[in-house]
Amino acid sequence: MKNDSNRINLRNGLTFSSRVGEFVDNSISSVIASAFLAPRLEGEPSSDTWYRLPVPEGISGDGSEYYIYIKKGSSSNLCIFFSGGGVAWDEYTAARPITGARRARGLPNFYWNNLRPITQLMNINTGITDTNNPANPFRDWSFIVIAYATGDLHIGNNDFPYTAEDGTRRLVHFRGHSNFRYAMKHALPMFPSADKLLIAGDSAGAFAVPALTDEILSDFYPTCRDVTVLSDSGQLMYTRWKHTAREIWAADPSFWKPIHTRNLTMDWYESLYSKRKDTIKYLYACSTHDYLLSAYYNDIVSKRYATNAAVRDVFNAQLMEMCDRFKAMTPKSGIYLNSWPNLIVIYPGLRGGTVHTALRRLNFYSKLDCDVTMAKWLEDAVNGDIYDVRK
Repeated sequence: MKNDSNRINLRNGLTFSSRVGEFVDNSISSVIASAFLAPRLEGEPSSDTWYRLPVPEGISGDGSEYYIYIKKGSSSNLCIFFSGGGVAWDEYTAARPITGARRARGLPNFYWNNLRPITQLMNINTGITDTNNPANPFRDWSFIVIAYATGDLHIGNNDFPYTAEDGTRRLVHFRGHSNFRYAMKHALPMFPSADKLLIAGDSAGAFAVPALTDEILSDFYPTCRDVTVLSDSGQLMYTRWKHTAREIWAADPSFWKPIHTRNLTMDWYESLYSKRKDTIKYLYACSTHDYLLSAYYNDIVSKRYATNAAVRDVFNAQLMEMCDRFKAMTPKSGIYLNSWPNLIVIYPGLRGGTVHTALRRLNFYSKLDCDVTMAKWLEDAVNGDIYDVRK
């Protein structure tokens, strides 16, 4: 009887957590939709205003609409920013997209599969995209923010069938690369050239930076000669990345052929460097014991979606190896490492460690344990003064 009672209490508790999680998610989305949602672009954009730019040919992972964000600045400089939002590398992870209910219950949740209003909080008006902040050295730049809800690091070209947790057969649209191409088709007429070009991304978008930079420069901005690239938190070691890119995402061979180690970010960076050499300024940033990337890595190696001190130490050792490899690629590169603490205490299994990404967080302007803010470090690098900040 006691065991039956415990099971009933557990089930009721999980049901309550799910309802609370969905309520919070839906409530925030409703507030954003009613008061803060960026307007859809109709006609020509006004300066210094964020817009949602519809991409009618695009599609989010669950089949819903796809759009990007754009802002026309007062300068002739442009930032193309690849958004993060998780990753699905096999059928198990594809079947577990991010929802408020899953997060509230501490269940594995790997990627956003739609652009519901709450996702705007992660895309604009924060960190480097907070263009109303006088401390932002990029506030007068133009921005193309490539939104992300496909779980494929922006390189996929597949409709992938999977079995959902309820047993139904479903599809996830790994269409990140075609979304990117269509997005640029619509955005390019508004931003036909750039004096300075910053190609940056955080989390899943950090992986896309080295994968797509050569394509951006070849197809969209071939005359730009002042280019900086920055990946913020793009480390996830996995021995089957080539298989995922080729078989799960059906990515173009130009993406999966360069993959030859478990660190596909460095594989892509080295491939980019072989083509562009030091005509590009190369930057990498990360926190030393990233709570979220270590939880993803833990799930890969032990099927446990959670972080802990031991797995974070492994992550840190891998990070040091990655930084060495980045510097070996070109000593002219710049690295920014921080140890800002992770303050998340809500979700079980994701407590402790350091933050996940900083480019689009308040941390972008914070020194904390660093002598130089990330904003200042990036501003200096874009202007040719490249150095390391390591803590």
